[in-house]
Amino acid sequence: MRNKILFTSHVANFQKFNRPFMRMLRKDGWEVHYASMGEEEILDADKSFTVSFTRNPFTISNIRAYKQLKQIIDRENYDIIHTHTPVGSVVTRLAARRARSRGTRVIYTAHGFHFFTGAPLLNWLIYYPVERFMARHTDTLITINDEDYKRAKRTFKTDVRYVPGVGVDPERFKPRLTKKQRNDLRRSLGLKPNDFVMIYPAELNKNKNQTMLIMAMEKLTAANPHIHLLLPGQDSMNGFHSKLIKEKGWQNNIHLLGYRADIPQLLMASDLSVSASYREGLPVHIMEAMTAGLPVISTKCRGATELIEEGENGYLVDFDDVEAMTNRIITVTNNSNSAVKLSKNSTKKAQKYYMNNIVIEMQKIYKV
Repeated sequence: MRNKILFTSHVANFQKFNRPFMRMLRKDGWEVHYASMGEEEILDADKSFTVSFTRNPFTISNIRAYKQLKQIIDRENYDIIHTHTPVGSVVTRLAARRARSRGTRVIYTAHGFHFFTGAPLLNWLIYYPVERFMARHTDTLITINDEDYKRAKRTFKTDVRYVPGVGVDPERFKPRLTKKQRNDLRRSLGLKPNDFVMIYPAELNKNKNQTMLIMAMEKLTAANPHIHLLLPGQDSMNGFHSKLIKEKGWQNNIHLLGYRADIPQLLMASDLSVSASYREGLPVHIMEAMTAGLPVISTKCRGATELIEEGENGYLVDFDDVEAMTNRIITVTNNSNSAVKLSKNSTKKAQKYYMNNIVIEMQKIYKV
């Protein structure tokens, strides 16, 4: 009889992080199922279920999700349940209590706890007690950054493992752009071959804090009118950033690109990766920038501090310190030799986070 595993996440879009592991398990003979809100088709699964998950923990919909999921779990007799996303994982682990007593192993990957050093007190009051309580319903807790690992290892009563992120597929960055392809892509964005181009691929929202970078452009464009900032990502703030850019008159230097499916190519067409986030787990956009061979300048958020070695592959600045961010960017633009060194170190450091290494680590955890 085949081993059977259920993956859960409240949104189906999260499957993109699980698919390498799903493919690996199917190759090893496992039957793979997936439960989510079902807003898009689930790939690389033998069977998928639509469950009434919602991000808001205080809605009746999650009670329905609990009942639906419990019915699925009790019927299917899984060997492993691997759950993701904060609310989805709470619902899943509660629904799996009876299954655990029968031998089902429950794995939870925390993609960055909402409580962390410097987090608001409210986050600690709400999220920490919940995660600590739910640890008793978890057989293996996977953390993706060192800070979360050390805290969970110290205070949670469960098996805690560290896996460095969700992995980056270096094949997405092959073949490398030729000089002509790079210049053609730049021209399609209204950029010149010799412009200095920064990029921050992220959803436009308060946490990602694109406003900090937009404000830095005042001094940056004064120092170098040929500097540009690319902001690919869906807008979750109803045009706030677009209005701000227009008010400042920086439309020629800041480019809101919306959703893009060609992030690896945009990274390879850029000169510098920048990030202004307040909170991250282990930021994929920085790992991808490193894979593309870009120097990185970021705020000192959890995860970024693990990826960026000061002066080696980039620089770290304090939250909302526009002046420090500006000065670091100017340092990179004015010193091509330093930029080359940072770039080479980024490429080398990125190898630790390649997908094949992460798959090997996950394979060890599944086989325990």
